[in-house]
Amino acid sequence: MSFTITILWTVVSGLLLLVLYIRANDKKITRLPDNWPSLTTERVTPEDVRALGARLARREPISIDDQLPPKTGRKYIIVGGGGFLGGWITTQLLDRGENPSHIRLVDLCPPPSKVLKAALQRGVQYVQVDISDASAVLEAFSTPWPSSVPQDAEITVYHTAATIRFYERFRWQLPASIRVNVDGTKNVIDAATHVGADILVYTSSGSVGIRSNRWLLWPWERSPKYFVQVIHDRDQEREKDRRHEDYFSNYAVSKGMAEKLVRNANGRVVNSKGGSPKVLRTGCIRPGNGMFGPRGDMLIGAFVARKCNPLWIVKLICSHSYVENCALAHLLYEQRLIALSLPSPSKPLPDISGQAFNICDPGPAPTNGDIFTTLTTLTSGECYFPLLSPTFMHLFAHAIEFYYTLPSFFFTILRFPRITGNLVNLQPSIYSLTQLHVIFDDSRARLSPEEGGLGYRGAWTTLEGAHKTVEEHYKSLSEGSVRAAKAGIDLDFKFGLGWGKKAKVAQKAGEVVEGSDKKVVNGLAPLEVNGL
Repeated sequence: MSFTITILWTVVSGLLLLVLYIRANDKKITRLPDNWPSLTTERVTPEDVRALGARLARREPISIDDQLPPKTGRKYIIVGGGGFLGGWITTQLLDRGENPSHIRLVDLCPPPSKVLKAALQRGVQYVQVDISDASAVLEAFSTPWPSSVPQDAEITVYHTAATIRFYERFRWQLPASIRVNVDGTKNVIDAATHVGADILVYTSSGSVGIRSNRWLLWPWERSPKYFVQVIHDRDQEREKDRRHEDYFSNYAVSKGMAEKLVRNANGRVVNSKGGSPKVLRTGCIRPGNGMFGPRGDMLIGAFVARKCNPLWIVKLICSHSYVENCALAHLLYEQRLIALSLPSPSKPLPDISGQAFNICDPGPAPTNGDIFTTLTTLTSGECYFPLLSPTFMHLFAHAIEFYYTLPSFFFTILRFPRITGNLVNLQPSIYSLTQLHVIFDDSRARLSPEEGGLGYRGAWTTLEGAHKTVEEHYKSLSEGSVRAAKAGIDLDFKFGLGWGKKAKVAQKAGEVVEGSDKKVVNGLAPLEVNGL
């Protein structure tokens, strides 16, 4: 009897200590930093949300028209053009007057949005291709342009495609991310030089600058070592010394590797097809930290679409990048790179080719809670955020990761059903991306061209972008539109286990699906391309 009581007392005491530890650790990894007034604004209330909505309704719609670079008449190849950011770059090119027949979208999946489908009807081309297939990418880039397009027009390439496996962090898992993000980028660079493109703007990730953290603290520790991170882009040479373990996940590692490829390709001699020699000028945009907006984002629009979003990151300060601001930054970088190839004026501009620029929304960074309050208010409670314990979920994430990695170690002995649902997203690496205060410094991009910047200002603050995202969400529902992808960090806890080979599913932009057909499509008649 006494032995049973001892065991029971030990178990109860252990559980009590665990509960006390979880509560204490929760406070440490969710608190605002001591200097928070210098990093963000006062907390947003429902009254603030309604007041901002009223102001937005009274004034002229926010626009980037005064910041858009002028029409160039160039040919444009947009890798990932059927997806979220690539679709918005396409929209802005058309809005500034580029000829639709001068634009070619290269992506694994056809564009689902009504705006891009209408663009295909106007003459924009679409090429379906897996960018990890070098010959297919080269074929897609080399496909003849319509006869109405001047064959001597210069070519700009925007590369926005990626596979986002942010839940994997071990070095032995890296090949799954490298296939698209690194090998695919190399294929894009090689194809661009082959067809004579002289401008390449690559969408990197602000996460390449985020350091990984330890979230289970000792009782005497007050907060994680890198709990507050201000991400600069000034000293890019020092970034070369970062170890694999310093990155938050393999996604960031692979994006950093791809960014290095793009920057090293700057100045490469390209195929000029008998003309005067020319070189490829490259540049990278690092959206920081989460990119969002209408037509299929991974954050705010995904929250509204899912409605119920169990989370634990309410008090954390985080920079964001509204998609129209981010797309604008890509066009501005192209403009700066084009200027470098023009005859040198009396006072030449600084050479900013081969660099990477942080981009985020204008104004102070809000907390995630400010965004959640905005979404809950604007949707009349339809979108809501049940609060969970971050420490408990972190412990749970380690259990998910353990099970997720088991088949890699025991595949010759045992067979385990795979996690087939959203729960695969909940692994420890997600914490080093979301469970911190992260502020992006985009001051270099905001410098004038004469000072070595992009002249970027942006137009929407994060909260203004959230208002537009919700507005466009309800508008798209009434029109029967479709999101670009069911993407995002979905933690609705609907999950399953599956055996055997993975079934084909609806593809996300930039992801690899075996055996997909490849086509070149203009809005009027699909044309099968043999060998693509």
